[in-house]
Amino acid sequence: MNTALKELGAHIAAKRPDCVLSWDVILDELTVLIAPSSLVTFVEFLKTDKTCQFTTLVDITAVDYPEREERFDVVYHFLSMYQNHRIRVKCAVREADMVPSITDLHPSADWFEREVFDMFGILFSGHPDLRRILTDYGFRGHPLRKDFPTTGYTEVRYDEALKRVVYEPVSLVQEYRQFDFMSPWEGADYIIPGDEKADGAKG
Repeated sequence: MNTALKELGAHIAAKRPDCVLSWDVILDELTVLIAPSSLVTFVEFLKTDKTCQFTTLVDITAVDYPEREERFDVVYHFLSMYQNHRIRVKCAVREADMVPSITDLHPSADWFEREVFDMFGILFSGHPDLRRILTDYGFRGHPLRKDFPTTGYTEVRYDEALKRVVYEPVSLVQEYRQFDFMSPWEGADYIIPGDEKADGAKG
């Protein structure tokens, strides 16, 4: 399989040197890095080329690297049922960059791109209906960014008096931050209640 993927990677790089920045086969997976501006033409090539025939879009996701100038990798996974191959296509984008939508080539990209927009805040130009898909209306921020707080910004709860759902800023009250240190994982030098029974049983 590794040899076949290397041959496929070499074929793709030879056919589309205008798109491919680099490629590699690691752990029996072919990954191709391209420029975002080449995305649509490259995906079309992968779909129509007789050697490739990557006609099935499996997934679109992203990875956040806050320390990089090109903060995000937008990652596409395609399957060729004709050639029994998979390929991962990656393009690095800045936070303010827009990524071309591939919904015209793969209609299934619609909800995938909406999910990436919702979770990471990456914009897709030419998308027919780019809006949040997993979070609620009025949600602040993008939960899969590394700088998104684990508590979020807003608490959603049902108010019994108002008989409706209400949105409030997250406030962590102090009692949730108090610890009794009775866990052996805290490293405290004491006997945990109940341990004396074990000692008594030995005697």
